[in-house]
Amino acid sequence: MTFRKVFATIRDMKKIRIAVIGLGSLGSVHARIFSKLETASLNAVCDIDENLAKSVAEELKIPYFNSYNDLLNIELDAVSIVTPTFLHHDIAKFFLERGIHVFIEKPITNTLKEASRLIKIAKSKNLIMQVGHVERFNSAIVATEKLSDKPRFIECDRLGPFKPRVKDVGVVLDLMIHDIDIVLGLTKSRVKTIDAVGMKVLTNHEDIANARIRFKNGTVCDLTASRVTNEALRKIRIFQEDCYISLDYMKQEALIHRKKGGEIVSEKIDIKKEAPLEKELSSFIDCVAHHKKPVVSGVEAYEALKVALEIIRKING
Repeated sequence: MTFRKVFATIRDMKKIRIAVIGLGSLGSVHARIFSKLETASLNAVCDIDENLAKSVAEELKIPYFNSYNDLLNIELDAVSIVTPTFLHHDIAKFFLERGIHVFIEKPITNTLKEASRLIKIAKSKNLIMQVGHVERFNSAIVATEKLSDKPRFIECDRLGPFKPRVKDVGVVLDLMIHDIDIVLGLTKSRVKTIDAVGMKVLTNHEDIANARIRFKNGTVCDLTASRVTNEALRKIRIFQEDCYISLDYMKQEALIHRKKGGEIVSEKIDIKKEAPLEKELSSFIDCVAHHKKPVVSGVEAYEALKVALEIIRKING
């Protein structure tokens, strides 16, 4: 197909009409990305803070609302929900029941019961529900998954400084859940046992946490998450029978280390660096347009939440 035909195909495609609900630092980025996607039409933004909503709307030259109920006054195919977690269920339920596809930032909801309810509604109405586990779209993880075969031991570290804007959940649901989702995807096995410790430092939730997960296929995983560390670190190491892979999420770089003779030889994995969030949101639009299963649907998000909540229960217990 020639470039001219490809361009004509893109031009003639129906753009997915979407609104962003919640315009904090991440929600504002969602709005700007959707406004630039050729396959999407950002029709509105919404936030209870009128000054914030007005500011983003004026920048992007679109309407704004202060209540998500009012979004029914405009034409929409989908919404992106980037609010505090405790609001996810009610907002997503509101739009799913009205036949509108939803993207929800992670974690999917506060409880498994809420997540299960959303999954059932989306399925009954044949709607797309994608959850924002953005690391699935990190180029380094995408490249590494192709090389990962029967991992025996996985080690994850996700550390960084405290961000006052994240107060409604602890570090497990804020940060560690990214690695939980990745590990579940790599092991493809049910959890056997979980041990976990954590402590509060700056909030009423755990700010530092460590968990050891043993899977039924024999894989063992150690996860550490902290939001009170001065320097940011996002790394995963995957140990297999014949090699181990070390990956840096932030740099989108990965090395594969193999034993050759009497020494360990390291080789850089070829990775095309891309913006994970832009890939994720573009993927959601594509799933809505062509009714494809998302990389992280409500089902995968439910499983990650299930493990995360068990880790929190172990910490509190």
